[in-house]
Amino acid sequence: MRILAILTAAGLAACAATVSMPDAGEGAGIYNANCAQCHGASGQGDGPWASGLRPAPADLTQLSKDAVFPRAHVLSVIDGYDRTGLPGQDMPEFGLLLEGETVPLDVGDGVLTPTPRPLAALMAYLESIQVK
Repeated sequence: MRILAILTAAGLAACAATVSMPDAGEGAGIYNANCAQCHGASGQGDGPWASGLRPAPADLTQLSKDAVFPRAHVLSVIDGYDRTGLPGQDMPEFGLLLEGETVPLDVGDGVLTPTPRPLAALMAYLESIQVK
């Protein structure tokens, strides 16, 4: 079992070397097409549809806690996996972001996890707009 884990990690590391990782610029387009209507162009929850939503959309510039961006949590909320107890449980799931090629992404635990490229790009964008 340990050998399998080592081989899997080596395979993911090899993929990381050959796959271009998405950046915040790629994620900005996905954000503008899917999120800005509610969360606003700035990510502060002030989109054109926000006034009619209860609870109000989250301020996505304030996701980092103690200067740490919660990658795993953010990805699970976007893909609909975990919204238990969250304000905005009515946020739609973005299944189309789960399609396509995957990229190896460290979600915060040091382990590279195969993640759909559009989802990883959106996460990179959200990480880039955090208020310092």
